[in-house]
Amino acid sequence: MFESFDSERNRYASVGVVSSMPGELIDSIWFIIDLDLKGVIPLDNILAFDIVNNHGKVTMHFSQPGSSVEMDIDLPFAYSSQFPTQVYAYDDGTRETILLPSEIKQY
Repeated sequence: MFESFDSERNRYASVGVVSSMPGELIDSIWFIIDLDLKGVIPLDNILAFDIVNNHGKVTMHFSQPGSSVEMDIDLPFAYSSQFPTQVYAYDDGTRETILLPSEIKQY
């Protein structure tokens, strides 16, 4: 069995994510995983992040299926209604990918 979300593993974002979110938000998800989650709570191989409008700024709401642990992380980036409402971070043991909910079935 592998340890989920190893920062040494290859990391990607799907075409759908790249076309709907700025790179700074994508990078922020990886930073949140590495700095706020990894080593603090046990992580599954799939994590959910809701992108929330917090008075015009982005708040990332973290959760994972089967866990009662949730966390909100306020970010200094302007919110846009064009952003997806939710993205997933998925680790298949070889690579890690940020995906839209509609893309998760492909993995």
